[in-house]
Amino acid sequence: MKTNTLYLAVLVMIAATVTAVADDKKLIADDTKVTPATQASASAASKSWAYLPITNPTEPSVKQKNWVRTPIDAFILAKLEEKNLKPSADADRGTYIRRATLDAWGILPSPEEVKAFQNDKSPQAYEKLVDRLLASPHFGERQGRRWLDLARYADSGGFQNDVTRPNNWRYRDYVIKAFNEDKPFDRFIQEQIAGDELFPTDQEAKIATGFLAGYPDNPNSRDLVQRKYEIATDMTDLVGETFLAATIGCARCHNHKADKVSQKEYFQLQAFFANTSVDEKVPLAKGSETLWDEKYQKQQAAYREATKDIRAKQKAILDSIRDVAYKYHKERYLTDSREAIFKPESEWTPLDRWVNFRLKSVTTDADIVAFLKLSAEDKDSAEFNADNIPKWKEYEKLTAELKKFDKLKPASGSNQITTLTELNHPDSPATNIRFGGIHERPTDEVQPATPALWAGPKVEIKPTETSSGRRSALAAWIASPENPLTARVLVNRVWAQYFATGIVSTVSDFGRAGQKPTNPELLDYLASNFIKQGWSVKKLEREILLSSVYRQSSEERKDALKVDPDNKLLAVYPRKRLEAEEIRDSLLFASGEIVDIVGGPAVFPQVPSNLGAGNLWQEPSDPSDLKRRSIYTFVRRSVPYPLTQTFDPADPSHAHAKRDVTTTPLQALTLFNSDVVFGWSQALAGRVIREAGNNETAQLNKLYEVLFAREPNKAEAALLKQFLNSDEKLIEGKASNGKFEVALPTGLTAKTPINPIRAAAFVDLVHTVANSNDFAYRF
Repeated sequence: MKTNTLYLAVLVMIAATVTAVADDKKLIADDTKVTPATQASASAASKSWAYLPITNPTEPSVKQKNWVRTPIDAFILAKLEEKNLKPSADADRGTYIRRATLDAWGILPSPEEVKAFQNDKSPQAYEKLVDRLLASPHFGERQGRRWLDLARYADSGGFQNDVTRPNNWRYRDYVIKAFNEDKPFDRFIQEQIAGDELFPTDQEAKIATGFLAGYPDNPNSRDLVQRKYEIATDMTDLVGETFLAATIGCARCHNHKADKVSQKEYFQLQAFFANTSVDEKVPLAKGSETLWDEKYQKQQAAYREATKDIRAKQKAILDSIRDVAYKYHKERYLTDSREAIFKPESEWTPLDRWVNFRLKSVTTDADIVAFLKLSAEDKDSAEFNADNIPKWKEYEKLTAELKKFDKLKPASGSNQITTLTELNHPDSPATNIRFGGIHERPTDEVQPATPALWAGPKVEIKPTETSSGRRSALAAWIASPENPLTARVLVNRVWAQYFATGIVSTVSDFGRAGQKPTNPELLDYLASNFIKQGWSVKKLEREILLSSVYRQSSEERKDALKVDPDNKLLAVYPRKRLEAEEIRDSLLFASGEIVDIVGGPAVFPQVPSNLGAGNLWQEPSDPSDLKRRSIYTFVRRSVPYPLTQTFDPADPSHAHAKRDVTTTPLQALTLFNSDVVFGWSQALAGRVIREAGNNETAQLNKLYEVLFAREPNKAEAALLKQFLNSDEKLIEGKASNGKFEVALPTGLTAKTPINPIRAAAFVDLVHTVANSNDFAYRF
């Protein structure tokens, strides 16, 4: 009986598989002729809210009209009133400014800013605060960090060697600047997808294409054709997920049944990137140099002048074997790559052109040096040449001499930019459907097109003499106000930033497998208004910050919890754990030691001595590097920055749409045991004493004002003093062994009168309070 049951089960599985394959083939066959009519019918047939045109819903009528400060509130309140719920009361002003500053800037407000807001009795107090937050350079740093998560930003390439990408910080600074200047989001899209095509004389727009050029990469890959396929795949998936909240990547291997996107349509979308290469060696335009560029060029010139004789001798050695070494290097590539590499340039196809440009981009003198070493040391190798033995010995000697000048080298920066390019040709390599997504199994060739399901305007490709025009067409299609996805996706991401969860909780999946919007009318109001307001992110965020729903208290309510346990209706403002960078930056800001410089090459903060990262993590080149905001910390894909790693930062290997929020013992241990964090606690203790004077009650009040934008209540004040008294006795006990060392507040002058034991206890208190949940959350 069991055997028969198993046999029947196997038959059912086989039948299901055959049916699925047949369905897949039918979907491919049905999809071979995509016309505007079939696009429209496919969109209508889908009956999915995400692909329908954006509506312009009218503001709903509500009973509690005095609660409506912006149209957002009416849409929220209407849903609450349907459930007979009332919104929460306003949070106090200290809570509001701490919340808004953390959300808009990613750091704490100062006590002076809190008091100024609390004392501002004018009707425009909230408007003035929000406008100040939006006008600050910190706004771009905070919003930029959010976008860099999506752009899978890193300062290195990943894979086994994880080489540094010295130009990538320019893209990071472009993003920060774009948000600070409130660059219209449709222009922001176009520059990042096709800045080199659309604005070829605009260096900033070229740098913007670093969005697509930031993929993890292996320059040592010996299959250049496959590498092209993987790069185009990365770009395709990134654009779909980031701008359109579409998990298009599934369709690379099989027809996406949930959202009816076929393999053919996936590769049609990939075809937009068929002629795209990445050039990391474009000279920086003259006259566009920043202070960091000038510093780099000055240091680089000094280094090159000091080492020119050594480098000239090295070059002469390498030149003597360069031709044979380069031939050997090219022969290491796989068959299909070699077919392009050894073909005369006059016979190059568009694919050959891409392959040879890639070869040139990833080949360096290090490859010639590797051959020299092989030919001089490996007597069993066919490449062994006794004449190269003295050359290799001399080269090693010169290399040792050259290392003596390493301190003259620029620690970071470059005199180049990274940008996309179409190599000055309009014709593109072929794009083929890949059976099962497998690179080695190409089938039918396809032309650029967007999936019928996504609807939107018609894509019109207009090649130029130097470009295929494909990415320009795709960028125009994505940034069109007629596209039903783009504005919805962006406003939902912003909403999730301020309310912990999006109106669509699956912020990067608007498909059938994702969640439906909890308030579709609000989503379409925000999207339609976003477009009407010129795609202005600042206007969108201003309306959110000034809304009553954003002002609400986060105090738990039993009535709301019973009716809406997941708080989808937002009767209560959602509490949220600070993100990794917010925790570090706010501690650094509270200590008074933060170095407030916007932009520049990535820096290397201090890390534990036992990290074991070798040359992948440099020693800080400047003391100020230790105190820069986290957005400027070097992002090494293989060596995450340890201090923030335990707090769920973005994974730079792929588009990161939503931060995880975990609670682990390692988080508490990281903050308690970190010498860096303890040093900031000492600095914060010193700051509090300087600003509050010798009165202990005033010191405790000041500490809470700095960290929590409020004073401690009576119960908290009593506990704080109890802690000080008990910790003071503990420290006194440690002094009895005759070897007495205490950690005192830093930043105090010699004239500041302190009891060292009580002061050491105060440092411990500060360190403890800074590690509390009240600090790590915003309410």
